[in-house]
Amino acid sequence: MDFPAIIPPLARRGRLAVTERELTTWGEALGRAAHPPLLLTLAGDLGSGKTTLARAICRGYGVADQVTSPTFALVHEYSSPRSPVLHVDLYRLRGEEDLTNLGWDELVSAHALVLVEWPERAGTRLPADHAPITLQHIPDDPDRRLLYAGGHMSSASIERQ
Repeated sequence: MDFPAIIPPLARRGRLAVTERELTTWGEALGRAAHPPLLLTLAGDLGSGKTTLARAICRGYGVADQVTSPTFALVHEYSSPRSPVLHVDLYRLRGEEDLTNLGWDELVSAHALVLVEWPERAGTRLPADHAPITLQHIPDDPDRRLLYAGGHMSSASIERQ
């Protein structure tokens, strides 16, 4: 299968161990290559680098504002010359039933770059056409994370390099 260059080789079957700097560089490249509408899900334990990656993606996408974690606000919207960016954090949600009050259907169908942290909280309401990214701590190596990216990313949403 032919993957866009932005996706690490063997991402469907493998992983890439990255430092924070490498994660940031990769995220900025992903942001530069992304085209709306695009839903990226960022999964991983607390402190795994989800918000760091979201900041880098936003920077690459052209967001000039400071990107912060939307844990308490649930949704932050940023401006970019290319489209709005919606940064969603589902950590505080109890489950799918809380998504309706959040305006979930409108968020995930917007002509925007949508970044969703803690996507597992969306359950069955997570659209099938999204690009999953997972970050994982590496035991005995606190300076690096495992990056799993790709899966079923729409080729129309990521430009081929």
